[in-house]
Amino acid sequence: MEDNITLAFLLTTLAGLSTAIGAGIAFFAKKTNYKLLSTAMGFSAGVMIYISFVELFAEGYDSVAAHVGEDAGAWYITGAFFAGILVTALIDKLVPSFENPHEFDKGDEPPAEEAQYKHLYRMGIFTALVIGIHNFPEGIATFMGTLKDPQLGISIAMAVAIHNIPEGIAVSAPIFYATGNKKKAFWFSFASGLAEPVGAAVGFLILRPFLNEVVIGLSFAFIAGIMIFISFDQLLPAAQKYGSHHRSLYGLIAGMAVMAISLILS
Repeated sequence: MEDNITLAFLLTTLAGLSTAIGAGIAFFAKKTNYKLLSTAMGFSAGVMIYISFVELFAEGYDSVAAHVGEDAGAWYITGAFFAGILVTALIDKLVPSFENPHEFDKGDEPPAEEAQYKHLYRMGIFTALVIGIHNFPEGIATFMGTLKDPQLGISIAMAVAIHNIPEGIAVSAPIFYATGNKKKAFWFSFASGLAEPVGAAVGFLILRPFLNEVVIGLSFAFIAGIMIFISFDQLLPAAQKYGSHHRSLYGLIAGMAVMAISLILS
């Protein structure tokens, strides 16, 4: 497991910094392909949901049950799973709905008038801070998944990276429209993604003295709860908003199918 630390930090960093891709789309795309974005976000949700229930929850239960017994293991894992959901929900609850990065409009409107510049700039800065908070547990999820199984970590990192692209747009677009400064907007978007490797580092330093099969199993269930909440609260609603119900559903099914095949082949 210790051999995977470098890879875990690398994947977590790459997943987090995909917010920069979103910033690039906001700057250079004449018109964002929302149909593709909708399918991609549905795909990301499919990957996260399938990994959570088929891989993380199951492996977590096996690890814990082997040490505390099947009945106690079931209670521990279930508690850890819903704790992950609760923690993520509390973080989301702290975000005012009108400034929530996942409530951001499509951005097809022309640049704001002078009176709106200040509000847009504040909104962009606040959104960057909020996304940093949201990315913190995602960094822990990617890192711990890679630490246990590099192939699992790659799958989680891919799903998180897709999820972070529209977040990069949400940070960079208002700052760019308010200031006209691409560099400033890009760096705020870039910095918001750094919360993921920071979250990974903090989580690892806290858990490292206690790492054993039970702790790892519980952390897997906790991570599964995080990813389930992100999928149903953020990814799927946004996928339908940017595209259509069926397009997001097709992406969801495709994400599950790809993960199912990759797990069978591995």
